[in-house]
Amino acid sequence: MVCDRQRVYSRAEMASDMIVHLAAIVLALTAVPVLITLTVIWRGDMAGIVGVSVYGSTLLLMLTASLMYNHLPAPGWAGVLRRLDMSAIHLKIAGTYTPFALLSGSGLGLLTAIWSAAAGATLVTMIRRHLPAGAAVLMCLCSGWVVVVGGRDMLGNLPLSATILMVIGGLLYTIGTPFLLASRLRFHNTIWHGLVVAATIVIFVAVFLVAAAPVRLAPIG
Repeated sequence: MVCDRQRVYSRAEMASDMIVHLAAIVLALTAVPVLITLTVIWRGDMAGIVGVSVYGSTLLLMLTASLMYNHLPAPGWAGVLRRLDMSAIHLKIAGTYTPFALLSGSGLGLLTAIWSAAAGATLVTMIRRHLPAGAAVLMCLCSGWVVVVGGRDMLGNLPLSATILMVIGGLLYTIGTPFLLASRLRFHNTIWHGLVVAATIVIFVAVFLVAAAPVRLAPIG
């Protein structure tokens, strides 16, 4: 979860942020297999299984990339790890919308657009070695909100509870961005990553409701 490491952080700041990362990874490693297993048992359709598997994989990728960038003691690799961290965020955004797109009957068009945007953002991130944090954050916010704003057909076929949770998750991500950019604020990284974890939990519940709720949604077929 991208940030510019422009100053030296105290031990307390690093420790608290490490705890947030490790807690998030432990939760994800526990919750993702449960989500996939219940989707297999309760739905059993390929669209649901593929959707939650892609979502879970990109979630774990994002958390791992963030942990490596923020806490791996490898200054010489900081630039590469930062670009990987940012790229993982774009992939996670696409991965998050994948089960919603597949299970709402939105068709391959929306799914193609989502992953094309993620691929383009990832390409820009990997090519631009010194992409400013503000620009990187703006790209992520645009990628996240454009589907919520423009994906009316998808949202219209999802349970209202899932749509509300998606919006709440998006708001938590958005509220967290000022803390990410406020590098002079003590514990700004911990606050930012804490809000990211909170948003991730909310979105996870939304995915769970769509993949496992007893609501018959029309998968692509």
